[in-house]
Amino acid sequence: QVQLVQSGGGLVQAGASLRLSCVASGRTISRYAMGWFRQAPGKEREFVATINWMGGNTLYGHSVKDRFTISRDNAKNTVSLLMNSLKPEDTAVYYCAAKMALGTSLYTDYQQYDYWGQGTQVTVSS
Repeated sequence: QVQLVQSGGGLVQAGASLRLSCVASGRTISRYAMGWFRQAPGKEREFVATINWMGGNTLYGHSVKDRFTISRDNAKNTVSLLMNSLKPEDTAVYYCAAKMALGTSLYTDYQQYDYWGQGTQVTVSS
């Protein structure tokens, strides 16, 4: 089993930066790909970024590429999302997720993930 606990988020001005963190606990964390998704009111859950613990490969959604960075710290069993140059369109609840993975596989569909953090609100004002 995997448990995910998120921290970070908040209210910031456009152009600011925030770092979200997700601490994973449980069995064989290295077997799971980790992802970040977000969901705004009235919108479907959107892929943000993913990283596979086994190989370290990363993938980003087009709308956040070159602004957001996903990273891992295996010593702390954490995955982080550094969000730079935030825009009002980034306002959403952000979720950390875990998916049992094969090799270097990456997953962009939220329906493929098995475990979810509690979510954290990010609000960006203009």
